[in-house]
Amino acid sequence: MKRLASIGNKIIPYAAVFMLLIIWELMVRLNHLPSYILPSPLQIIKTLAATFPLLLMHTASTLEEAMIGFVLAVAIAFVTAFILNHFYWLNQALYPLLIVSQTIPIITLAPLFLIWFGWGILPKIIVVILVCFFPIVISLLNGLNSVDPDLINLFRSMGASRIAIFNMVKLPSALPSFFAGMKISASYSIMAAVIGEWLGAEQGLGYFMTIAQKSFRVDRVLAAVVVIALLSLLVVKAIDLAEWLLMPWNRRHE
Repeated sequence: MKRLASIGNKIIPYAAVFMLLIIWELMVRLNHLPSYILPSPLQIIKTLAATFPLLLMHTASTLEEAMIGFVLAVAIAFVTAFILNHFYWLNQALYPLLIVSQTIPIITLAPLFLIWFGWGILPKIIVVILVCFFPIVISLLNGLNSVDPDLINLFRSMGASRIAIFNMVKLPSALPSFFAGMKISASYSIMAAVIGEWLGAEQGLGYFMTIAQKSFRVDRVLAAVVVIALLSLLVVKAIDLAEWLLMPWNRRHE
């Protein structure tokens, strides 16, 4: 019974999506909606197949920008959280600034990056870093700050250094929070790269969508949206795999 319930829980989301697609297809057909207003799911699939080589080229560019920016965001966030956790006064000074920084719309900064850094890959990477950095650093910092103080005092009483306490106590305890922040940022990374491409690029899914939108090719725009959603899902699943490999004590046995 438990296995059947587990299989049912896995099938239900896919069945719900399938039903929504059927309703979408029927609504388009019954209302005779033109493709420049709302294409049907079948038409989007046909567009995906017809433009696959072109989409593949633009996808490679977007994925490169997103992954470079995401990896750099993880590295910068890890170092920042490590420093803020070790220096209480610095944490008190900079934590509010981290919160305030998120009130600035990234869409207003991206054009400035084009002016400062040109039309190459660098502005898109910076946009990805800015979008992905905050969820990771806040999640990791909260995880590090929520470690049991009695456990830390125990290691201190045995003469453990700050680095040893971080490696053996704080980091293992904070890994679930760290990976939770990484999953949030991973889902944003592709979107952030696309936003950077919207504002100025010569290739990428954002550039592809901009050209398609100006040509009233809504089917191509939605085809790119499908690719972006699939890429985001794959990146999140990759983080899930990394979490499963690096945290064997946290695996759920069904």
